[in-house]
Parts: sequence; structure tokens; C-alpha cells
Amino acid sequence: MPTDRLFKRIAASAAHGGADSVTIEFNGAPLRVPAGCSVAAALLASGVTRFRNSPVSGEPRAPYCMMGVCFECLMEIDGQPSRQSCLVTVREGMRVHTQDGARTLPLPAPAEAGHAAEVAHG
Repeated sequence: MPTDRLFKRIAASAAHGGADSVTIEFNGAPLRVPAGCSVAAALLASGVTRFRNSPVSGEPRAPYCMMGVCFECLMEIDGQPSRQSCLVTVREGMRVHTQDGARTLPLPAPAEAGHAAEVAHG
């Protein structure tokens, strides 16, 4: 079954070279991508298929749901690791890097002695 008629871009994206495109830095190299869409959609449209490697199997991963549920699109964006690239709009000059291994989670600052008890009891 041909899929040509099932999937087509809503607006011409200028094939990554016209007014409807921006330049980002992807893994240290400039890359022209469609403007106005998510980082994940822009990279997929540009032929990028590996966004990160699985921390369990080491296999390459790419976006799946494109709506922030599956976390397969995690990338480092502008120095911040573990960003869901399907939820971030691409912009001129953005720095994007693939992310390997387990995602990082921010740790809360250690509470001072006695302060935790005050907070817990009002």
C-alpha cells in the first residue's frame, strides 16, 4: 500500500534552505532544519534517526509518540540534558546533542539539620 498520499507536509518547508528554515548546531556541526516545528520533527525531517542510545541494550533510539509520553526523544538541548525534543520548538542557533546512557535527574539540595522537621510540622 503506497503511503505517499497518507503523509504530506502541511506547508512547504523550503527543503531546509529557504526562509522557512533555521540553522542549529547538531553534535557540533551546523544543520539546516525546518522552522516552526519541534526539535524532534526538525531532526527527523533532516534525516536524523538516532537521538540517543538505550541505557539497557545500547541500541539506538528515536522519537516514538511525538507528544511527550514515551521519553524516547531525550536529547541535550542548549546544555540541558534529558530534554524531550518533541516538546521543544526549534530556534535559530540552538545547540542539540544526542544523549547516551541513562537520563539524569536533578537531585534536591540537602536539607539543613532541623529544617526538615520544621517544614514537616509547619
